[in-house]
Amino acid sequence: MKPHPKIIDRIIAAIREHQTFCIAGHVRPDGDCVGSQLGLSLALKAQGKTVVCWNEDPLPQKYEFLDPDHLFSQPTPGRQFDCVIATDAASFERLGAVGPCIAERKLMINIDHHESNTRYADLNWVSAREPSTGELIFRLLKIAKWPITREIADCLFTAVSTDTGSFQYPTTRPGTYHVAGELVSRGANLARICDEVYQSYPLSRARLLRHVYNKFRLTHQNQIAYFWLKKADFARTGADSSDSEGLIDHIRAIAPVVVACVFEEIEPELTRISLRSKSDKINVNEIAAQFGGGGHPAAAGARIPGKPLSVQRRVIAAVKRALDGAH
Repeated sequence: MKPHPKIIDRIIAAIREHQTFCIAGHVRPDGDCVGSQLGLSLALKAQGKTVVCWNEDPLPQKYEFLDPDHLFSQPTPGRQFDCVIATDAASFERLGAVGPCIAERKLMINIDHHESNTRYADLNWVSAREPSTGELIFRLLKIAKWPITREIADCLFTAVSTDTGSFQYPTTRPGTYHVAGELVSRGANLARICDEVYQSYPLSRARLLRHVYNKFRLTHQNQIAYFWLKKADFARTGADSSDSEGLIDHIRAIAPVVVACVFEEIEPELTRISLRSKSDKINVNEIAAQFGGGGHPAAAGARIPGKPLSVQRRVIAAVKRALDGAH
C-alpha cells in the first residue's frame, strides 16, 4: 500500500473533532456521487455523528435500493453544521441548491477525482488519478479504521463500478479491481447491484433510447455522433432527466465514432452538453472548458447559454477542431 497523503490524516482528524455533518453531492447525481455520499454518511453515523445527506435532485430510481433508510434528502435553508463534506463535485456551483443551504458551517471538505476541480473548500482531497470518488471514500474508511459494513460495501461498489463503466473505461487501474474485490469480500451484493443498476430500466428509458436511435446524427466522416433531448422528448416518453444517464454510451459505441455529444434542453436558451471521447488524443475536458464546463479527459460536460442551434454549431465546431488537430 503506497503511503497516504497527509490530507487524509487531516480530514480524519477534522471528522473526529466535529459532530454535525452535511454530506453534499452534485446536481443530477450519478452512481459515484450517490454511492460516495451514502457510503460516507453510513460510516459517519456508525461513528455516532449526526448526519444529513443532501442533494438538489432526488435519488435516481435505480439507486433507491442503496438507501432503504431514506438518508438522501433535499436541502433546507437555515441549518448549521460543524462540517460539510462535498463528494464528487468538481466545483461549488455543481452543488446547486445545496450551496446556499450550507453557509452556516465551521469547516468544508472537498473529496473528488475530477481534474477540473476548483479546490473550493477548506480541505481539498482531489486525486484525478482515481477513476471514482468511491475509491477515495474507501481509502478514507480503511485508513480511519472505520468498519465497512455490507451496506457501505454496496454503496462503494456501486460508485466504483458505475464510474468505471463497469470496469471497462481505460481509467480503470489494477487497484480498482483490488478495491472492488475487497468490497465484494465485505459483503457487497454483486447480483443485486448489477440487477438494479444495469439490468432494470424503467419503460420510459427504453422509449427514450428508441428516440436516441431514431434521431442521432453523424458528422465529420462519422467521427462525431450527437443527439438532442428536448423537454418535449421527456414529456412524450414519460422519462425524467435521470433516465438520460448513460444514453450517450449507446452512440459512443458506434465503431467510427470518436466523440459523442448529447445536447439536453434545460431552458429554451440554456443547454446542457455531455461529451465522451474514445481517443486519448481527444481530451473532452479541454473542449468543455471552452464553454465554462469540465470533467475528465474522456467524459466532460457544460451548461451553455444561447440559442440551441447556435450552441450546437459552436460545440460541434470545437469538437471538429480537436479532431483535426489530433492527426
